[in-house]
Amino acid sequence: MSSLLLKEQQLEPQQLINALPAFMDRIQILLDVLGLDLTGYQADHVALRINDRGVAEAAHQAWLQQAKEWSNNEINGRPIIALGFNEALNINGWSIECLELPYPGDKSYPQQGWEHVEWVIPCDVNSQEAFLKYVLKTFPMLEEKWDNLTSLGVKVKQSCPSGEAERIANYTVAFKYQGVCIKLHPHSLKAVIESEQS
Repeated sequence: MSSLLLKEQQLEPQQLINALPAFMDRIQILLDVLGLDLTGYQADHVALRINDRGVAEAAHQAWLQQAKEWSNNEINGRPIIALGFNEALNINGWSIECLELPYPGDKSYPQQGWEHVEWVIPCDVNSQEAFLKYVLKTFPMLEEKWDNLTSLGVKVKQSCPSGEAERIANYTVAFKYQGVCIKLHPHSLKAVIESEQS
């Protein structure tokens, strides 16, 4: 029953993997708008959005056929599952090793499926301001466009989401544009999870 449920909503793992190239093309458009060249950086993970808890549970079980659960963490009052792929997904020159599957909260998304990709911009900073400063220094094109992003239709959000046992702060700068989102942060999901387990 659950695999039928996923199939109907185009949320079966294989359907999603097939839809990934088109999604990454849209991500590339956003990177171009931002003037961000992330070629040399690690595409840490890709995230799904699902509106129904039963569907999220079915997706969680289905992905366990081709991924290993790295963590199951309450963040902002709902489970966020991190799954490490048995084989990394190679797409547009990036190798993505992890899937983030948030169970639905109180927000309903207009579209279910792939929602964002997160990249690691490694640096040792101790505040959100310092991370943003580092990002803008590293990507001068982005700095040039920074004040005009709103007029280009890009929404920027800064945050530092954290799980209960996390030892390292993962400052985040997120860019949303035409239904897709990219997020930049200093540490990989794996490093954050390992910090919780130590």
